[in-house]
Amino acid sequence: MIRMRVKSFYGDCNKPWQGMACKVRTPILPLILTFIILSLSGSLAFIEPAFSYGQKSFLWKVQSSRSTVYLLGSIHFLKDDVYPLNQTIENAYESSDKLVVEADISQLGNLDLKTLADRAFYKSGDHIEKHVSQETYRLIEKESGSLGMPVELVGMQKPWLLALSFQSMQLMRLGYDPQHGVDYHFLARAQGKKTILELESLDDQLKLLSGFSDKEQERFLLYTLKTLGSMDRQVGSMVRAWATGDAQAMESILSEAALQDVSLAPIVVKLFDERNMRMTSKIEGYLNSSGSYFVIVGAGHLVGKRGIVELLKNKGYGVEQL
Repeated sequence: MIRMRVKSFYGDCNKPWQGMACKVRTPILPLILTFIILSLSGSLAFIEPAFSYGQKSFLWKVQSSRSTVYLLGSIHFLKDDVYPLNQTIENAYESSDKLVVEADISQLGNLDLKTLADRAFYKSGDHIEKHVSQETYRLIEKESGSLGMPVELVGMQKPWLLALSFQSMQLMRLGYDPQHGVDYHFLARAQGKKTILELESLDDQLKLLSGFSDKEQERFLLYTLKTLGSMDRQVGSMVRAWATGDAQAMESILSEAALQDVSLAPIVVKLFDERNMRMTSKIEGYLNSSGSYFVIVGAGHLVGKRGIVELLKNKGYGVEQL
């Protein structure tokens, strides 16, 4: 199990209202990139048929003359009944020298908590109600009441973080846990056994979302608030696509969801397209080195014309889905 060496920035978890806050922050940063995938495509139902033998998985093998890279699409929230994974995935992991993740969440305790607090929370005397529309704030009050989130916790969070809090609370209420996510699964196994590398870093991810304008953050939050009720139904189709290796279905699901709110397009570009290019460049570096790499990224980063798989093909690499 990965141990998180970080104090709660909500204060003393023994205080009555802060108990819920402590649950929300466990873990906050691993949810940053999870948000856009989950908010655009719903919840995590219908897992049962996921891991039968003889079918494709959401795993690709990329080869160069010097190196082999396995690309696994990740689902960040799961239940423990999805394990063991497809044996093809397990074999690829075992045969790899290095594990590569978007960000090493086991290093969460090394973050500067003051910087984190400045980017994620309002200072004393400030409140989210001053930064969002009346419509958005009414929805905040409604959904926070439904989820049992204390008003003290809600008001102190900036919109991007509050969106993550709503997402994580709803998923955990539905029985899903980030510690059963694909990233956690392999990071826990790799501790002390494999070299762990990052495509980005926790700080990179924090800068990304906290760097959105107030208007963009509110759009981010408003979309989340409006889709919480359909989360359990909607993400089921995404998980089915992932579990059966259906990249075309995954692309369709994400594209359709994104089109429901075109105002999110600039945010999606920053969270997907621009990052896909940067991560592809780093993966290309692995392909030009020696050894074998097991790379885990959010499933949404692998699909579509601007996804990592297609970008690598365009660079001339042989890419095979396993």
